[in-house]
Amino acid sequence: MKIKHKALVFNFLGFAILFVTARLLLGYFFPLHRVFLAVIAAVIANILAPKFAVVKIDRVEKLMMKSIFMKGVREL
Repeated sequence: MKIKHKALVFNFLGFAILFVTARLLLGYFFPLHRVFLAVIAAVIANILAPKFAVVKIDRVEKLMMKSIFMKGVREL
């Protein structure tokens, strides 16, 4: 699997797990319409999900991760 595909899969999994969790918790605690719950959960997941990217350093592609809970960028 190419490193760019790994970054895409990691981005999707991070967002999906947080989206489903936020959607279920919001639906349990707040009686809102489904569309509003989904939009609010998507915004929360987009903010909290770690971001993965491929960076070329010295002709070598490296997978990098950034999160709001970490200071700086981490190489994977």
